[in-house]
Amino acid sequence: MIKNIIKFILFLLPWFLNVLICNDYSYFNEINIPSFALPQSLFGITWFILYSLISISIVIISNKYFTKDYKLTLLLNYIFNQLYTISFFCIKNTFLSFIICLLTFITSTFLYYETKKISEKASKFLIPYTLFLIYATILSLSIYVINL
Repeated sequence: MIKNIIKFILFLLPWFLNVLICNDYSYFNEINIPSFALPQSLFGITWFILYSLISISIVIISNKYFTKDYKLTLLLNYIFNQLYTISFFCIKNTFLSFIICLLTFITSTFLYYETKKISEKASKFLIPYTLFLIYATILSLSIYVINL
């Protein structure tokens, strides 16, 4: 049990590295945002919950085995996830952010399927992440379009 808690914390922490790189979120208030956007205060809570669910999924998989495809998919998804914050808040490029968000969604879908091959239970923890990324991709595209 303690071992799984330590694994959870270790798997959770890297998802927040982008905060150290770029933590100026004022750009969100400087651009036009669609009416269906969540309040900015809810994004942090939402991502904490999603990152926690991803970490739980990884802990479950770690108690079995990491396949090569799983590791590659997880790594690609992690990289795109981290790049989104950098492209949106640091580089302030809404088109690049949309493309990266789309890639994050695509890799999350592959991550779900790779996880499901190993553990049905672990894959269920990724469903909210993938569903939220559909919303995030639509939001990102909308932000790009209305700020042309």
